[in-house]
Parts: sequence; C-alpha cells; structure tokens
Amino acid sequence: MKKSEVNVWSVTWGVLMAVLFSAAAAYLGLKVGQVFEAAIPIAIIAVGVSAAAKRSNALRENVIIQSIGACSGAVVAGAIFTLPAIYILQAKYPEMSADFLKIFIASLLGGVLGILFLIPFRRYFVEAPQEQFPFPEATATTQVLKSGDTGDNANVPDGSPSNSSASSQAKPLLFAGLIGGLYDFIVATFGWWNENVTSRMIPYGDDLAEKAKLVFKNNTGAAVLGLGYIIGFRYALIITLGSLFVWWLVVPGMALLFSDTVLNQWNPAIATAVGDMSPEQIFTSYGKSIGIGAIAMAGIIGIIKSWGVIKSAVGLATKATDTNGETASNNSDLPFRFIAIAAGMTLILTFLFFWFGVMDGNLLFAAVAIILTAVIAFLFTTVAANAIAIVGSNPVSGMTLMTLILASVVMVAVGLKGTGGMVAALIMGGVVCTALSMAGSFITDLKIGYWCGTLPKKQETWKFLGTLVSAATVGGVMMLLNETYGFASGTLAAPQANAMAAVIDPLMNGVGAPWPLYALGAVIAIVLTLCKVPALAFALGMFIPMELNVPLVIGGAISWYVTTRSKDDTVNKARGEKGNLLASGFIAGGALMGVISALLRFGGIQFDYETWWANPLSELASLIAYILLIIYFIKATKR
Repeated sequence: MKKSEVNVWSVTWGVLMAVLFSAAAAYLGLKVGQVFEAAIPIAIIAVGVSAAAKRSNALRENVIIQSIGACSGAVVAGAIFTLPAIYILQAKYPEMSADFLKIFIASLLGGVLGILFLIPFRRYFVEAPQEQFPFPEATATTQVLKSGDTGDNANVPDGSPSNSSASSQAKPLLFAGLIGGLYDFIVATFGWWNENVTSRMIPYGDDLAEKAKLVFKNNTGAAVLGLGYIIGFRYALIITLGSLFVWWLVVPGMALLFSDTVLNQWNPAIATAVGDMSPEQIFTSYGKSIGIGAIAMAGIIGIIKSWGVIKSAVGLATKATDTNGETASNNSDLPFRFIAIAAGMTLILTFLFFWFGVMDGNLLFAAVAIILTAVIAFLFTTVAANAIAIVGSNPVSGMTLMTLILASVVMVAVGLKGTGGMVAALIMGGVVCTALSMAGSFITDLKIGYWCGTLPKKQETWKFLGTLVSAATVGGVMMLLNETYGFASGTLAAPQANAMAAVIDPLMNGVGAPWPLYALGAVIAIVLTLCKVPALAFALGMFIPMELNVPLVIGGAISWYVTTRSKDDTVNKARGEKGNLLASGFIAGGALMGVISALLRFGGIQFDYETWWANPLSELASLIAYILLIIYFIKATKR
C-alpha cells in the first residue's frame, strides 16, 4: 500500500518554501522587474532534503512540496506588478492609501479565483501530447524531481520526461545545473561579464542605434538558453520574429515618420520627440503598447477559438463527478459541484471586498467591478495557461495592463474617477493579475503531477494553503520594502508597477489611452491568425524585450541541430533527450542561483560592476563565455 504524498513532511516543507520564496521573489521582482519561477529551485531543494532524510515515496511528496511552494512566484507576480503602483501614486496624491489587509485580501482572492477557474481546463492542457503543448518549465521541473526518484513510477504516463532510471539522469542533470548555475551566479553577483551582448559593442554600433534606431540584443544567461532549447525551434522562432518586427520595423519606422513629433497624447510625461529617443525609449513608450494590443486580441481570438474547449472542459469536469459529488477516478479533479460553489462564494467575497473595502459602500461601483473582474479573469485564464503550456512565459503584465485600461474606462463611465478610481482599478487589476498568474503557474504544477502520477485533487486541495501563505507573506514584504526603500524613491525599480501607474493616472484624469497603438497590435494579431501564424507567440515576442527573445531561438536552433546530425533516428532522439536533461539543468541551476544572488543583495552583499558593464569589452567577454557555454552543451549531448 502506497503512502500518501500529503503528510506533515510535504505540507510543512511546502509552506516553508512558500514563505521563503515569496520574500525572495518579491524583492527581486521589485528590484529588477523580473519574477523568477520558483518551481525549479523549490524542486531542487525538495529533492535534496528528501534524499538527506532518506524518504521513501519521495517523488510524489516532492510534487506536493513544489506545488504548495510554487504559489510564491504566482502570487508575487500578481501583487508586485500592480499594487505597488498605489504607493508610487501616493507620492503625487497623498490622499491615496494602501494597507496590509487590502494587499493580502486582493492577492488571496485573486489566487483562489485563478485556481478555481483553471481546474475545469486541466484535462485539456495536461492530457494533450507534448508536441501540442511543450510545457518547457514543467519538463525541466519534472527532470529535477525524477532525478531524486527512488522508484515507484507505475502510474507515470508514457511520454513524460526521462522515464529512464534516476541514476542515469541525476548525474548529467546535476552537472549541467552546476555549470549553468555557476555561470549565471557569476554574472548576477560579481558581474565578470555583461549579462547582454548588443550591437553597441561593435564599431559604429552606437551610431546605428541613435541614428537608424537599429539595435540587436541577446541575453547570454544559461537559464534562458535552456528554456529556448525546451521550447523548440518553431515556437522560439515565431516569438523572436515578433520581437524583431517591433525592434527592426516599428521602432525605426516610428522614428522616421514622427522624427520631430512629441507623441504624448496618452502620456503627458513624454517631452521628447520620437526621433530624439533611443530605440529602448521608443519600444517602452510605443512598441510595448502595440504588443499589448496584439496580446489582447490574440487572447480574444484564443477565447473565441477555444469556446468549444471551454464548454467541453466544463463538461469533462461535470462527467468526472458521480451522483454523490465525489470524483470518479484517480485522475479526476475536485468535484465540479465544489468548484462551482467555491467559485461563487469567492466572487461574493470579492464583491463584498470591493463594496466595503475599496468602493466606500457604493453598490453600483462594486457591482460593475465584480462583473469586470469575473469576466476578464475567467476568459483570460485559458490565455495564460496556453502561453505557459507553449512558451513557458505568461504575458500576465500585458493582460493586466489591458484589464486596467478597460477597468478605468468603464469605471470613469459610471462615475468613479480621480484617486478613488485609481485605487479601485489597481485593486481590481491586482485581483485579475494574481488570478491569471496563478492559472499559468498552476497548469505547470498539474502537468508535473500528471507526469509524476500525483492525484490532481490533492494538488488542487493544498494549493489553497500555499496561496494563503504566499498572500500573507507578500503583503508583509511589500509594506516592509516600501517602508525601507520607498517605491517612489527609485531604489526599487518596480518597472511593471510604474508602468501601471503611468497608464492609470491619465486615464482617471481624462487624458486617455494609446488606442491607435492598441488597435494596430490588434490588427496585426488578426492578420497573423488569418495567415495561420500563432498570434499569441508572435505577440509575446512583441511585448517581451528583445534580449529575452533572441536566446530562445538560439536554444531552439541548438535543439534542431543536435537532433538532426545523425542519420540514425535513435541516436538523434537520444541526443535530444540528453539535451532536455542538460537544458533542465541550466534552467534549474540558473533559477536557484538567482535566488541566492537575490538573498545576497537583500543582505546588503552587492558588488559594483556598472562601470565595467559600460565598457564594450564586458560584452565581448560575455560573447566569448556564451560561445563556450554553447559548445559545452552541444558536445555534452553527444556523450
């Protein structure tokens, strides 16, 4: 008889991971604007402590530890992308206020909604073949978890990563994790070489960027390279083409068309003519808005296309429940009746929170707010899950920006504007952002559980505890960081929250939004769909900075290369699987070292390498290190 994977050991470690990683992710996200995915480093720690304690049944216990702990990254991303904007705007409007309770409740309710809205779609995404949904992060995390497996894989489905013995995969995985982790740690902590290689390092590169507005960027991190390998060449190429479209066509085109024009109709803070801006400023001020419009339209198209999926998924969830309301098999979810009732109760609590906690007792405002929140969160749940399943990246900040814009327009139309409207819209955005972030994160957990033979309903049940713990932690950490540094001081960049504040301030004061740019992005998404090109992948490339897109296609190209060099298909397949293992090690090592680097910064241990990074030689050193890393990767797949 098998032991239950849910016990004091797995729950305690899961809660501990949720607390630790919520604090670390919140600091790093507010400092540099990137929230690392906590699933992989948590999986590494889970495997380590289980091995040290010589636990049996470790694989499924570790899945539960990872599933509870991974709530940290999801809740943190939802909270820090929106709610610090209240503190940022507070410097301009002292009457605005936020407290721990508002942050905690918004994060908790959003996380719970994300869990409940996603569960009916689990089977559609999780049981699909990996050719349809590669699940790059789930693949890497499963590799890590199985490296510590002691056996007992009877229920692991075919097609899951590395069904070979744990001993055969643990050594290359750990060695690749050590190399990738050390590589990324040196860059993040000591800055021995630049994290990016750009066209500015070559002669006349600066002139090309400033005059023609053409620039090339590539992040040389091991973790991003590994992510590109697992995504594969096709999707990575589409993402990168979206990025190059914005950076090499839209950005130079706008500089040419509006060279002497100050385009600030939707952002009065812009005081520079487009032709005098750097490529990065044009991308941030205008290009990203086109990407937001494309993401929103791709999401709407995805919703229309998947409407049948939505209905069939709900039908699947209903049929999986017998007449007594109990799930019918080991591969079934929480009872559909429970999901429906819990979702209804959560929406009622959210409505009461809006009514009495945010809208000052105005029933109309609260009613409009809950309708908007519920509809947007539910419809974009499939978009978030689809993005994670395909490319391992959730465009949650883009979808949240669109939510804020829609919420602001509607709330102003019903009479809520000014600072009260800003707080209301940001709280609504926080709930939606956390829901979408949780949906994307949770589909990864469920895929891992599917591959490892964990009961879905157990993951679903204990995910609520992780959400509660993470919401409480991120609320406290956010208030602590604001008291220590101040979000408006510039010490903590909080780039997403600053973007939210910049968008919502003019909207609530009657200035407007960049509708022409959103419309252009929407048209691009429609044209791509008509041309049978995956619009969401292309739109992700348009929104995410170039330096994070180019390494994906490099990793994808390596994947194609190592799997096509031999005339023997068996050899190519073996090399591809070895590459998956190495790429997983790169992702795992890079993510874990990112956490350690963040903790060192949090403790005040930080090295000053800004002067060195301003020197083009730092980029040359980065290019050399990157080439050596790629050579190691390719040679290692042939062993």
